[in-house]
Amino acid sequence: MFTGIVTDIGEIESLTPVAQGQLHRLRIRCDYDQTTIADGASIANNGVCLTVVASGTANGKTWFDVDAAAETLALTTAKHWQVGTKLNLERALKIGDELGGHIVAGHVDGIATIVSRDNLPDMARITFRTTRDLARFIATKGSITLDGVSLTVNTVSDVEFAVLIIPHTLSVTTLGEGWQAGAEVNIEVDLMARYAARLTEMA
Repeated sequence: MFTGIVTDIGEIESLTPVAQGQLHRLRIRCDYDQTTIADGASIANNGVCLTVVASGTANGKTWFDVDAAAETLALTTAKHWQVGTKLNLERALKIGDELGGHIVAGHVDGIATIVSRDNLPDMARITFRTTRDLARFIATKGSITLDGVSLTVNTVSDVEFAVLIIPHTLSVTTLGEGWQAGAEVNIEVDLMARYAARLTEMA
């Protein structure tokens, strides 16, 4: 489990397709303490929970390897990742950690496309479009995870919704540079909204 609070920005150092392209082995550089990364640990990469299969250090930087399987490549923006792509990283939540964002599973539900970006003084208002299936879980003032970042929904209109990004978030995530009109982002809807919808359906 995660909280949607990004703790580092990683960069893909290498990407190797294996299993006839059905699996991508990624090596990601980061600033985490390598001694705290165990094989089998979970790290969210742009909101995608991936399992560490190896880690080490080189040239003063930590690296870790993960595998992105066929389903991840089909359903998330991982299909577009390449060497040099920067990723929002978050370590798995530990018992006793502060829950600063909201409960995030790291299981991406789909992709949202940026419709527009309005750069305001020190902030940005970004509008997204998603599928009707996912839009029914999105509500004004509700929580949503976009590229691994816990955000509050500002407005909703049919299949479009907008969020307001504060200066701190712009400075410590990939949102400052990478989120422009036309870009795709990973979306995970709020677990509570999903369960509420399911209860309504079964009533």
